[in-house]
Amino acid sequence: MHNPAKTNSRLLAVADIHGYKEELLDLLQTASYNPLQDQLILLGDYIDADNPDTWGTLDTVRRLVAEGAAALLGNQELRLLASTKSSKTLNASTKAWLRKLSLYFIQGPYLFVHAGIRPGVPLHKQNSADLTEIRDEFIYTPLSEQDEARPYTIIFGHTPTFKLDAPGTIWQGERRLAIDTGAKHGYRLTLLDVSGKLSYSCSTSPGSRGGDFRIEPLASSL
Repeated sequence: MHNPAKTNSRLLAVADIHGYKEELLDLLQTASYNPLQDQLILLGDYIDADNPDTWGTLDTVRRLVAEGAAALLGNQELRLLASTKSSKTLNASTKAWLRKLSLYFIQGPYLFVHAGIRPGVPLHKQNSADLTEIRDEFIYTPLSEQDEARPYTIIFGHTPTFKLDAPGTIWQGERRLAIDTGAKHGYRLTLLDVSGKLSYSCSTSPGSRGGDFRIEPLASSL
């Protein structure tokens, strides 16, 4: 999915919220998010069975999208849609809304996706399992010159960065940025300001949930 840039906008992204609705809203407020100007991209996995705020988070994402944000599907949402329990937990309107969400989003030199892409496969032939579940084959495989994604910096979630030896912080590789900083696992939820090359984050540890706010520059330029 390609998208025309908003005028005078910042490009912001957050992944793997996993029910941390209040922390998301606090980060957006700290970053002075303006939906009339800024383009916000939400990279999937909004819900989490272990978090009581999970359904409220999905409602918040719907509201943000109605205000102009873009939302992608994550593996958690696809799993929910495929489950027989979805009829009991989702109303028809929410289910229809989820089914319309895209699997990737392109703006300028950036490709946003929940988990990554399978190198060597054209974007229009990528399947939903790869886009929402792939890990090492994407993270550690160089993009070939023939790869359609070669021109882009790929910003993704799904793999928490503590698994990439970057606990609680954004991981940067060759044309790749992993921004799932481990909210589900008690590390941090991070909002990336792509335009300003800054990250806004807060703790999701039970002992300091929503605290320990940090605003940090990226280690290298995008």
